[in-house]
Amino acid sequence: MRYIISFFLAFILLPFCKVQAQSVESSISSMEMLVGEQVELTVTAHAQDTAKVEFPRQLLLPSNMEVLQAIEEPAVDEGNGMKRYRCSYVLTCFEDTLYPLPPVTVTISGKEYNTRQLALKVLTVDVDTTNYEKYFGPKDVQSFPMSWTDDEWSKLFWMAWGVLALLLILIFLIVRLRSNKPIIARIRIIKRVPPHKKAMKAIEEIKADNVVRADDPKEYYTRLTDTLRQYINERYGFNAMEMTSSEIIERLNNTDDPKMLDELRQLFTTADLVKFAKWSTLVNENDANLVNAIDFINQTKQENVPTEEVVKPELTEEQQQSRKMRKVLIAVIAVLSLLTVALLAYIGWFIYDLLLY
Repeated sequence: MRYIISFFLAFILLPFCKVQAQSVESSISSMEMLVGEQVELTVTAHAQDTAKVEFPRQLLLPSNMEVLQAIEEPAVDEGNGMKRYRCSYVLTCFEDTLYPLPPVTVTISGKEYNTRQLALKVLTVDVDTTNYEKYFGPKDVQSFPMSWTDDEWSKLFWMAWGVLALLLILIFLIVRLRSNKPIIARIRIIKRVPPHKKAMKAIEEIKADNVVRADDPKEYYTRLTDTLRQYINERYGFNAMEMTSSEIIERLNNTDDPKMLDELRQLFTTADLVKFAKWSTLVNENDANLVNAIDFINQTKQENVPTEEVVKPELTEEQQQSRKMRKVLIAVIAVLSLLTVALLAYIGWFIYDLLLY
């Protein structure tokens, strides 16, 4: 009865119990290899996540086989409280034969587990021993003799120093150029109003000011004669503003007809009497002088006078020297830049040629 009850309870509780099987296995990346090649022996252990897994650092291998490296990977969770542990061994051999690989012992929580036994066949390359003269044995590592006195390397050395010197000179010139601000000489175009148009505009303003014409003859003749003086100054090129009336008529005596000069002389004379002798004039006399002024302007005006004048600024001697120096700096920088680029390209080609041959 006791055995029956135990069997019955085990049968009922079996689905609720998880049986955790711990195991180890091994695999090899290739079953064959040539002499001197490498293969990878991988040992995998499946154990509980709380177990302590220890892989051997040294393997029991045949005498002609050796372990180059042991690589242990991090554990990977497999679920159900199990983890996968893996360690890879890089093997090599220099004798051709069939080698048995003994089982690898892995310790899991103090208990040892063995993998299955594997085999590795090492092959060699067939050599024609009848014509051994054409084969050469291994040679020692040779050091390349490098001397700065050699023509090729010395040339490269001095070219590198030349590039460095050119770069330093370029930096100095660029800094010097940036510190010297450019002198910009802008050409101005000035629009000018012809003298006769300015004079006629001023006379129109005098005509429109009826109060001055009627009540203040001194102001009227002062403005009228000043307008004529300014016109004569710009039209004939002499300073009529600083000359007396007689001096103006004398300067104009050989350039205009007598009748017009008589009318202009009468206008200036009347203006001088009004301004300095308090002479009283009639309204019709004022109008007649205004008409004489208009006639004088119309008869002496120049039609084809340029309305625009190009004004070129004049630079001082110091500014001219600065502009010349700036142009020289820009030219030198351009030449040195081209020379530096060409020298760098030649050095690159030179190094490539040395490494190639």
